[in-house]
Amino acid sequence: MIFYIIKKELKEIFRDGRFRISAGIVLLLAIIAFFITFKQYKNTTLQYDEAKKSERRVWESQGEKNPHSAAHYGNYVFKPKSPLSLIDQGVDKYTGISVFLEAHSRNEAGYSDAADQTALSRFGELTPDFILLYIIPLILILIGYNTFSKEIEGNTSFILKSQGVTGWKLVIGKWLAVLIPSVTITTILFVTAGIVLSNMDNYGLFEWKEICFLYLVYLLYYLIFTNIVLFISSLVKKSGISLVINLVFWVLACFVAPKVASDLADTRYPYPTHQEFNEQIAEENKKGLDGHDPWSDKAQQLKAEMLKKHKVDSLHKLPFNFNAYLMQKSEEHQAEVFAKHYSILKQQAKKQDDVYKSLASISPFLPTRFLSMAIANTDYQSHWDFSEAAEEYRVDVQRFLNGTTEKNSKYGERYVAPADTWKKLKEFEYVSPTFKEVFKQNTSIFLILVLWFVISSIVLFFTNKTY
Repeated sequence: MIFYIIKKELKEIFRDGRFRISAGIVLLLAIIAFFITFKQYKNTTLQYDEAKKSERRVWESQGEKNPHSAAHYGNYVFKPKSPLSLIDQGVDKYTGISVFLEAHSRNEAGYSDAADQTALSRFGELTPDFILLYIIPLILILIGYNTFSKEIEGNTSFILKSQGVTGWKLVIGKWLAVLIPSVTITTILFVTAGIVLSNMDNYGLFEWKEICFLYLVYLLYYLIFTNIVLFISSLVKKSGISLVINLVFWVLACFVAPKVASDLADTRYPYPTHQEFNEQIAEENKKGLDGHDPWSDKAQQLKAEMLKKHKVDSLHKLPFNFNAYLMQKSEEHQAEVFAKHYSILKQQAKKQDDVYKSLASISPFLPTRFLSMAIANTDYQSHWDFSEAAEEYRVDVQRFLNGTTEKNSKYGERYVAPADTWKKLKEFEYVSPTFKEVFKQNTSIFLILVLWFVISSIVLFFTNKTY
């Protein structure tokens, strides 16, 4: 019986010219969006490799130079593209792709894609995640808004009952029929992405379990939408009214709820302005050790401690270059100041994230969006991880440069390092969080999505079991 219901519903769906045209357009747009994003991903990854190698060559070819001059010369590190950013670019285009590392300063990631875009970008971009998050739910509405209401309008509900069609069989048959077209489009997109990514070399670490879990997340999202669309259709006797209510739900769930969550989080836990943040860091740095001011109280105190520790009466008699040692201690102090204030920013971000997650229950869009970006390693947490790794590397670079001067020269001597010194510095390598780590951090969000599915299924099937 269920098979015949599915067959009958699919015939009616595919007989509708509006659906055939819209589904064809969506499938075409999804494929075009995928290959456009794939080309961008491939070009960006190639540019990343080229920039990384070029920056290393520039660093190693500095020639003979004072290490502290090299510290101010600085170098760039670049954030690699995640393979699943091919499906969901997340916040990557807003957060920047490279960080300039230099002495005495912690810089933020720059050169974001959004900074180079024109005003037309405000109208949105054709990307796979846009199709998956916004357009396919719209297709579900187009398919299912009159699934039950048409039986009432056409007086066919009594015929179905007279033929012995039970409520739960009718609901399951219609539910599967509505779901099949959208799941087919989604499956084609994910299978294509998986095959393409698994056959690419040197384009990041790709794992099938990640893309399969991402597919499961979107499948749950569409199941939830299908449940809600059919539930509304079963309550409303007019198809036109059902369509309007479903479209209102789509707007509220996909556009209004994210904006409300974002505004509420920003209102409750606002970030300091860029100027305020920099002033706070500068003020605290003044109270600490300054490597460029050997006559400050802090520097004199450190000098006395070193002389006493090594039992000498002159800096010239120390077994290391005190100026370089002072510079390194200054760097360590400044690194602690940066870590403290960026930790405050991170705490604010965590509080905002908690607000987002606490509001995830108001719309199935929110947990789906959070999980999609997290699995693709394109969320804010991934950006923070990269920034922290870049800062740790910056501190290591300064320790290497100051240590080179400290070990190879005496106090008052201007040390010039040989040309091969720079090759001894280890290269920056960033490793993205593993799938296991990402899932552990987002387990609660996934459970909210599952809860949405369970509750919406119960409401749909139990309110229509005697339809």
